[in-house]
Amino acid sequence: MLAAMSSAALRPSSQATAVSRDRGDACPGTLRLHAADDGALARVRIPGGVLTLSQAEALADATQRLGDGDLHLTSRGNVQVRGLADGCGAELAELLTAAGLLPSRGHERVRNIVASPLSGLDNHGLLDVRPWLSALDTALCASEPAQALSGRFLFALDDGRGDLAGLEADVTVRATADGGAQLALGSAGRALHVSAQDAPRAALAAAEAFLEAGRAGGTRAWRVAELALGADELTESVGHRLTAEGIGHERQARETGRSHGPSPGAIGDALSVHVPLGRLSAPQWRELTRAALGELRLTPWRGVVLPTPGTTAVRRTEALARLDAVGLVTGPGSPWLRVGACIGRPGCAKSRADVRADATAALAAGAALAASGAGRHQSLPLYWSGCERRCGHPRGERIDVVAAPEGGYRLSVVAPGHDEARTVPLDDPSRLADVLAEIP
Repeated sequence: MLAAMSSAALRPSSQATAVSRDRGDACPGTLRLHAADDGALARVRIPGGVLTLSQAEALADATQRLGDGDLHLTSRGNVQVRGLADGCGAELAELLTAAGLLPSRGHERVRNIVASPLSGLDNHGLLDVRPWLSALDTALCASEPAQALSGRFLFALDDGRGDLAGLEADVTVRATADGGAQLALGSAGRALHVSAQDAPRAALAAAEAFLEAGRAGGTRAWRVAELALGADELTESVGHRLTAEGIGHERQARETGRSHGPSPGAIGDALSVHVPLGRLSAPQWRELTRAALGELRLTPWRGVVLPTPGTTAVRRTEALARLDAVGLVTGPGSPWLRVGACIGRPGCAKSRADVRADATAALAAGAALAASGAGRHQSLPLYWSGCERRCGHPRGERIDVVAAPEGGYRLSVVAPGHDEARTVPLDDPSRLADVLAEIP
């Protein structure tokens, strides 16, 4: 989420444990609100994180009129509106529909698509994935079977730079150097090579093949990793479906990489900022819309990319200064780039602590950087959780800081060579660096 991460491989299929769900998933949407301790919560799916300026203004209006006044970014580039009063669901849906943010009520929770946020704005991608994004979202909303996908099923569109490789998406489409695309399922197994033109259709076909595989196996899985099939067995099933739909393909080794977000600052024809703990106030949102030209792109790392084609260097510098002045991260040296947290208290009844306040206090004390004595852990992201569910935690290597039942926190390192079950206590968040130094 907050730093370069490696993708975690699935266990071999012979050791995998299939998960059969006896109910639909409870992921909130805009039509199905979640009751939290700070009021109802709506999760607005933003495919590719792309918002027009009018849509951004509509979201700001919705949270100011109906919610807590802030917009909360998720690890999938979506937006949560929190603190909603009882009975406001219909008004919220009306606002979002008018803004074009609710194109299909039957698909509103399944439009989970992340895309390389700098695609088309710098020179590092192999192609601009925006046509893929539009085509996949349109096809997804037109597919009746796709309504059965869970609200957790994730599509990823990578422009070839590999920035989404570690997100463990259920379906990943990645541009290849030969002008085609690689289609991969989950985080293990071989991949399928398709033409760039067929990539969006192939991604939807893969999702529908996943649903068929679950029904055939008598399971109700939410994610690819939960299927009883081995990784290559599912790839084989997807290949059969592609053949049936007239989509040419061939099997190939999967390309790997590490998940990473854009560094804050001016990049190509864009400005990139990081949002501390993913919470955007009204003044911050106004400055973002003021600096952007035409649209905003929310990232899976709780950041925002602002396209600024044709803008002079002076104006870009001025815009970054205004964004910095309202508390957004505009440079690569900030410790906030390593720190994330779940909502914690008072928003979540399951949380044992106000993790955001504690994370902020630790950072203010200089402990979040773990710069002294933390050795090889100093580059890992830190994620603070109010309970063992670790909602919203980043994939791959990290330091988990989890509120303990007895008070305080327990620390563990999630990385190769470390036993995740081994934890060390942290009674005072300001001592985080010292405690990390105790972990070999």
